[in-house]
Amino acid sequence: MQSENEEVIKSFKRWAAMPVVQSQCPVRDVLDRLGEKWSALLIMALAERPRRFAELLRDVPDISKRSLTQTLRNLEEDGIITRQVFPTKPPAVQYRLAPLGQSMLSPLAALIGWAERSHADIKAARQRFHEMNVGIDIAHDDV
Repeated sequence: MQSENEEVIKSFKRWAAMPVVQSQCPVRDVLDRLGEKWSALLIMALAERPRRFAELLRDVPDISKRSLTQTLRNLEEDGIITRQVFPTKPPAVQYRLAPLGQSMLSPLAALIGWAERSHADIKAARQRFHEMNVGIDIAHDDV
């Protein structure tokens, strides 16, 4: 495990040396998009099969039409999903994972697995933090 972590740390150091400006840093650029509130949930929903807008709206709890529209556009812009319009009246639109989106499924599954395994520990850490810092205004900046 130590050698695996050492390789990961080397990668982190290489990534940390990349430009800080989002448009010039591939890691930050991609993680910012994938870290958006609804992106992972939509990718998971589309992993199973292509879906229409109304299906996604129904199957992804609490997402608004506006948020769904914007997130789908963002994922399409990045080549993660494709949008197909069928020549019906009214036009039917279907979304599916593009090959680039399919290539994200294993890394996303690994992250989801880690989150499931770690969630109880994270909640406990939050609870301890709040208990230890009741009434204390904690600045998270080093400024």
